Amino acid sequence: MNTAATVALQAPAGFGSRLRPRRAQLGVVWTAAALLAAEALWLAPRYGFRHAALFLVGVGCGLVLYHAAFGFTAAFRAFVTTGDGRGLRAQMLMLAVATVLFAPLLSAGEVLGTSVGGAVAPAGVSVLIGAFIFAIGMQVGGGCGSGTLFHLGSGATPMALTLAGFIAGATIATFHMTFWSAAPSLGEVSLAETLGWPAAVAVQLAALALIAATTWVIERRLHRGRQVPPPPTRGWSRLLHGPWPLAAGAVALAALNALTLVVAGHPWAITWAFALWGAKVLRLADYDLSAVPFWSGDFQQAALAAPVLSDVTSVMDLGIVLGACLAAGLAGRFRPTRRLRLRIVSAALTGGLLLGYGSRIAFGCNIGAYFSGIASTSLHGWFWGAAALLGTPVGVFLRRLFGVGEDRTTRGTEEQS
Repeated sequence: MNTAATVALQAPAGFGSRLRPRRAQLGVVWTAAALLAAEALWLAPRYGFRHAALFLVGVGCGLVLYHAAFGFTAAFRAFVTTGDGRGLRAQMLMLAVATVLFAPLLSAGEVLGTSVGGAVAPAGVSVLIGAFIFAIGMQVGGGCGSGTLFHLGSGATPMALTLAGFIAGATIATFHMTFWSAAPSLGEVSLAETLGWPAAVAVQLAALALIAATTWVIERRLHRGRQVPPPPTRGWSRLLHGPWPLAAGAVALAALNALTLVVAGHPWAITWAFALWGAKVLRLADYDLSAVPFWSGDFQQAALAAPVLSDVTSVMDLGIVLGACLAAGLAGRFRPTRRLRLRIVSAALTGGLLLGYGSRIAFGCNIGAYFSGIASTSLHGWFWGAAALLGTPVGVFLRRLFGVGEDRTTRGTEEQS
């Protein structure tokens, strides 16, 4: 086993090594808690209990993502560079639990009086190309859809630039959706509709188990069975301050996605909000979007006319940021960067543009397409995961050209991403 691989397996970035807690930063904790309480209380009377509840679900997602260091970017990178499959196996666990939780809800079609529907989108060329581009962007920009938000909330300053690029890229892609919609596609393929729910769940669980087993075999061959000692257990203190085991994060995220499905009527999504924010900026600049087909639909027109906080995805995204801020304060790890080098700025903006464009033409990011899509038994979610894995080596190569991860001012971000 080579030295680099040994080091990666002993202390992989993003898998708990960076989360040994310090003394809680009470100023950060109380500020984040006050903001999230105020937001929930403000939303409830204006948009209803469900809206406020979804904001709090977003807060929970941000807290779990941070405390479990659940980074999709780092998991893909670790596997393709060193054969470390722990992150991918955690994702398979998350997808398996979500599949089991989603099945009875989606098969019923209605829960507590609310109609529910899965994240099913066309499985075609646009998804493959979009996910491939997205994978490159998440390595260069330092985060995925969820990662960009929870890193930003935890004080990783470069993520503000990645988010700006993300918004710009998603908005630009809306101008090209007519082209991508006409690309070759199998159409919307739901395994549940094709095979029936019991068979679809069985097929997915078998596929996820096979992928997990494959990563384990590859890891053992590359690392000769070397095991990583688990972090020390600290009881309730660990629950509050972190770090959490990856498996705990996987199960918690699956449960939160299922809760989103129950409350919102659809699974967790992230990047629709970024396109909406960009479009609203264009409208503020008096740009006429009426000639853009993507924005001519009734849903899009209503979203453009309504306040930003009336949008469920936007509210949940804000919750992720505040939840991660709260978690980082509890762990004593909230540490904004005061100085950024030009190469970091360039990488963040470039990566963000690729993330935004790729997610829009792929009908979602690692959350909306990959996580929620597979949990809904949509074939496009499986397309997304395969294409993203193939795009990761390209992203890692470009990441090195930009020099990302080599500068001490970004080390906090890189440890999580």
